[in-house]
Amino acid sequence: MELDNCNDSSGRGGVLYLCGTPLGNLEDITLRVLRVLKEVDLIAAEDTRRTRKLLAHYGISTPLTSFYEFNQKQKIPFLLSELKKGKSIALVTDAGMPGVADPGYLLVKAVLEQGYRVEVVPGPSAVIAALVVSGFSPYPFYFQGFLPRQEKARRELLRELKEEPRTGVFFEVPHRLSETLEDFREIWGGERKVAVARELTKQFEEVVRGTFAEVIAHFAENPPRGELTLVTEGLSEERGRNGEVLLQNPGAVVSAVEALVKAGVEVQTALKAVAKALGVSKSEVYKVYKKGFSKN
Repeated sequence: MELDNCNDSSGRGGVLYLCGTPLGNLEDITLRVLRVLKEVDLIAAEDTRRTRKLLAHYGISTPLTSFYEFNQKQKIPFLLSELKKGKSIALVTDAGMPGVADPGYLLVKAVLEQGYRVEVVPGPSAVIAALVVSGFSPYPFYFQGFLPRQEKARRELLRELKEEPRTGVFFEVPHRLSETLEDFREIWGGERKVAVARELTKQFEEVVRGTFAEVIAHFAENPPRGELTLVTEGLSEERGRNGEVLLQNPGAVVSAVEALVKAGVEVQTALKAVAKALGVSKSEVYKVYKKGFSKN
């Protein structure tokens, strides 16, 4: 068992501080973070240009060095050598808590393996901010991070997560939001709910809540910009049971669809209505409907 007592953040050497910085509004920073950033010997920043603006705003002149995905292999040995000299280092990301969606955790692992102290100086987090403002149950929840860029890998992952009962939190970039939401709608069903938090704490902050179908329609008319965090509704027990009925009773699906068709509803509309009632995607209803229909 490893015991780490780290209540003292006095700026002593040989310590790595994980500092949470504002998501957008520069007022969202703690007094402790400001003090540590002033007292450490070096700040390792994911984006030095962005961090310089923060430091300039608060009159902090601590030296900066870059630490991001594409230079981490070279920078980890350098930062370890600085710690060995007895220096203190603060790690910051673009915004929020370092180590969540950046290579910070690799540095933390290396620092701990070398026997140096790691202290967290808490601050804003896009994950928690989006989760609590979404309106969905905040516990239990899971954080998936960025979805795969490749469509095949992304869709495979969404199939794995489809029946996850917990609230989910994802990051996404504006130019992929449309296709990502379409994948969610097709695989999870258009009636599942999502909240898309955009530009949290900034001037044009926006949280769009609704079903996947509704949110897709919104962004079709209002192309997204800025940083995005998606919070998804978990699959309820009722929907899970309905899904089991769907998979095990194709005949019941055929009967439900045919009943609507006989009442004058078009097949596609009937499929959509049954999918909504079951809490699954229209494409899945169609597959089961086609299978059940072929047996009749």
